[in-house]
Amino acid sequence: MQPIEFVNRWNDTILNETQVAHLHFVDVCRLVGVEMPGSDGKTESGKTFVFEQRADKADGSGRADVYYEGRFAVEYKTPDKYPDLKAAYQQLLQYRENLNNPPLLVVTDINNWEIHTNFPDTQKHVYDFHHSDIASKPEVLGWLRDMFHAPQQLHPQRQSEKVTKDAANAFRLIADNMRQWNAKPTEIAYFLTKLVFCMFAQGVRLLPTITDESPDGIFTHIVKQSHSSPRIFKQYLRNLFATMNDGGELMMRPIRYFNGTLFIYTHVEDLLPESLEELVKAAALNWKAIEPSIFGTLFERSLDPNKRSQLGAHYTSREDIELIVKPVLMDPLLYEWDTVQLEAEPIRKQYDNARTGRARNQAVDQLLALQERILARIRGITVLDPACGSGNFLYVSLQLLMDLEKEVIEHGLWAGLQRARPEVHPRQMYGIEKEPIAHALASIVVWIGYIQWRTNNNYADTIREPILEELKGHIVRKDAILAFDTDGNPTEPDWPPVDVIVGNPPFLGGQRMRSELGDEYYERLTDFYRGRVPGGADLVCYWYEVAREQIEAGKAKRAGLLATNSIRGGLNRHVLNRIKQIGDIFMAWSDRPWVLDGAAVRVSMVGFDRALQSEKILDGLPVTTINSDLTATVDITVARALLENNGYCLLGDQKGGPFDITGDEARDLLKAENPSGFPNSDVLFPRPNGIDITRRPRDMWIIDFGVNPTLEEAKRYHLPFEHVQAIVKPVRAKNRMASRREKWWIHIVPGPKMRKAISAIPRFIATPATAKYRLFVWLQWPSLPDHALFVFPRDDDYFFGVLHSKLHET
Repeated sequence: MQPIEFVNRWNDTILNETQVAHLHFVDVCRLVGVEMPGSDGKTESGKTFVFEQRADKADGSGRADVYYEGRFAVEYKTPDKYPDLKAAYQQLLQYRENLNNPPLLVVTDINNWEIHTNFPDTQKHVYDFHHSDIASKPEVLGWLRDMFHAPQQLHPQRQSEKVTKDAANAFRLIADNMRQWNAKPTEIAYFLTKLVFCMFAQGVRLLPTITDESPDGIFTHIVKQSHSSPRIFKQYLRNLFATMNDGGELMMRPIRYFNGTLFIYTHVEDLLPESLEELVKAAALNWKAIEPSIFGTLFERSLDPNKRSQLGAHYTSREDIELIVKPVLMDPLLYEWDTVQLEAEPIRKQYDNARTGRARNQAVDQLLALQERILARIRGITVLDPACGSGNFLYVSLQLLMDLEKEVIEHGLWAGLQRARPEVHPRQMYGIEKEPIAHALASIVVWIGYIQWRTNNNYADTIREPILEELKGHIVRKDAILAFDTDGNPTEPDWPPVDVIVGNPPFLGGQRMRSELGDEYYERLTDFYRGRVPGGADLVCYWYEVAREQIEAGKAKRAGLLATNSIRGGLNRHVLNRIKQIGDIFMAWSDRPWVLDGAAVRVSMVGFDRALQSEKILDGLPVTTINSDLTATVDITVARALLENNGYCLLGDQKGGPFDITGDEARDLLKAENPSGFPNSDVLFPRPNGIDITRRPRDMWIIDFGVNPTLEEAKRYHLPFEHVQAIVKPVRAKNRMASRREKWWIHIVPGPKMRKAISAIPRFIATPATAKYRLFVWLQWPSLPDHALFVFPRDDDYFFGVLHSKLHET
């Protein structure tokens, strides 16, 4: 059947719902070229494809008009009988669990269609169109074909990611506009979050359309009508902000009471006409499809010039976040929910079989008490992200709690009983963030996620006013690991007491902390945590230590945090040892790929408590124990050094400046003669490092005057000395340590013991300090290994074999 033939045939039909469903759907099958539902209800693949599929609702039984297993369910309504399709969609929502949650829920009254996505763990998206669009818009016919053949093509992630990226890009110009008059980051973030929320609010119809007939929301109308006049734009937007703050009426349209401090300040920033043009484009986007789990990250990158280079970089996906949030936050709740179901099932049978009102009433009381018990746990649990960024972990945590609460409410155990209403709320979320733009976005991300979930799950009518309830002290802007008293002395940071701590603290290696954080802050931080976090440990370790203290003090029950995979060893592992002393690690991913600011890194994820959880999961598999190096076999963290091996593993030379030269430069210098008569071969050496071992030799050399030469001794080598004086001296002049500034011609950690040991043998063994696989190779003397190598001053094949053995690897 051709599209125009289909459209003409079903224009202005007068058939009712019962009459229309079968006839119309048979033509839909012909239109997209599929076999219609068969008499046995099975397709060639064995999937069910039937009319009138039974699907028991929570409060009785019902049937879906059409059901195609693994693809869709369809509910028909009589044309023009209802003002919209909400009732039909609500009906499908009650059927979906008993239909095994098909990925698409479709409602139509012939004239209008809505294809609602129902993929798990995603935001919902609606593909809506008119009957006539089937013939006039090719993409609409494509949607219908995808319904039958490839429902994954309609996955909301395709739509929501695009909309979210487009929205973030639209605000970049506005932020730059505000920077032209030196607006502070907090001013930019605060104003733009108000604009963002207005557009989202009208997208989910919390703000009214300008007329009953117009599709434009009141915010879009203001922007469109005033985009060429910044003065008028400021006047009308200020009026909208003021009305949203208190509730009331504007432009003869009712405005709900929002408050929540977001609109308490009605100031509107000065924007150039080109910025207002960009705002018109942003307002035209489908804000209902914004994806909160990536929204904050993309906006933060757009608004912060320091992060612009990351705009095309990977963001932390919902799936990544759930690897921590599900086991730490949700697994205990799911265990309790399973327990409640086991307790409730025999009572439900008693209720169904009760012959007297007394027995039935008693069963009702017991069932409702069990329901209230699990709902109280879900609604009472609190979550803290002490490095919340733009709120991604908090949003995912909140949505998972709302999903579980809904599952409980709609479960068949309570069918026919008084129906509970969802009460999980953003007030259960807490966050700490230091950066102003991320902090401003975090609260709005949580609220948008909350409202979006309510809208997508048909609970929008239960959103109470004020819509943006003030949550004072919930998401705060401050330093999470170091606080100061009134006298300016370092003190313990104040984290709110919660049930669960989750998050992704900043990754910053111990060697970079001083330069990134500044001398004063670095000194005060390391002094304050002395004895708890070793000096030189990565920055993330301080979050682990404070979270451990919260659990030890009874201010939290469980925690789950990320770190680079270096948390498993060296100085960093000290914080995991302390965790094991007061509790235990119950969940860990020891080594997973991650993308940070566009760069590939390897991370570990660690969940810990007061040793209350007996089950342990490592890298997705059950184990009996998890050691502090995130292994489950021999605990090598308690191994002791063998004195017999003393001196058999030495660190390479650390130069502390650009002493390196290429092989060609070295060979030219080797040919040159010195007036002193000393050959340059005394101070020129091949320079192997980790790359030379794990990849290909770089042919790099180094200038080295020895362990402790005088300036006059170094000058004997004319051209090498001139090179070091011109290239190295300016760099070392900036060094904080006086000895390194004054003796700029000497390597900062020359390793005299290592040099003496390898110079006495013709060859020696080396291995990279950092490598995915443990490689041991022979190197020849003379060469001067870099400090990125560990050196074994042995030249015998037996020792080389021992290093490669399975025993040594273990």
